[in-house]
Amino acid sequence: MTDAPLQRSFTDRAALIAYIRTTFADVVGADDAVSDTLGGLAAAQEHLAPIDPQRYAQTRNHLTGAVTGLSPYIRHGVLSLAQVRDVVLARVTKANDDEKLLNELAWRDYWQRVYAAIGDGVWYDREPYKTGYPASAYAKQLPDDIRAGQTGLACIDGFVAELDATGYLHNHARMWLAAYVVHWRRVRWQAGARWFLQHLLDGDPASNNLSWQWIASTFSHKPYFFNRENVQRYTNNLYCENCPLRNACPFDGTYEDIGAQLFR
Repeated sequence: MTDAPLQRSFTDRAALIAYIRTTFADVVGADDAVSDTLGGLAAAQEHLAPIDPQRYAQTRNHLTGAVTGLSPYIRHGVLSLAQVRDVVLARVTKANDDEKLLNELAWRDYWQRVYAAIGDGVWYDREPYKTGYPASAYAKQLPDDIRAGQTGLACIDGFVAELDATGYLHNHARMWLAAYVVHWRRVRWQAGARWFLQHLLDGDPASNNLSWQWIASTFSHKPYFFNRENVQRYTNNLYCENCPLRNACPFDGTYEDIGAQLFR
């Protein structure tokens, strides 16, 4: 990159992308993917217009659910939490229809307030792991097969491919992927948090790191983990039928059985 002023006007998006690839060649060399997500206020308003708080509450846990797609615009200040809140409140006709969506906005606000209070402390364990293992038992580096999406697990590799290509993941997929990294592969949450921040369009140290800590149990009272039934239910069985490891799935079993395998 040179010290010359950055160009700000382009004939089209293709010209912008070409300019960025040339100007920031050192970064592009590490990741050449271009997300289809458009920036700017007009794109943000297109996502804001169809918000349906009731459908969100009913379907948000499903990968095909009526999520808002607003997180990148909130992250980069195109929309404020208050603006989204006001739209949500204006859309509801029944009591509590807005509860789930407002809760998610409140969590984002909470993470930001914690970040404002502790700063770089979001990169350090807020509490000990509740897994029966000390922090020293967890690897410091993300394994190459996870980063490359070559674990052999169709769901995990599918989530990694989507993260790389789009810069976005449904929240449920983020939770499953984070839990796999920390609990099944026993990798420190910081390695996963850094990896996510390299790719997520909506990534910020507050929501990202503290959510990873919640998964890991260093900012919650217990670790988050999942089983195969949970993945099948909320993905409409998208991955399991064609998974190379469907007959040796590490997520297969009851929560009691998997918890006994993962934790002391």
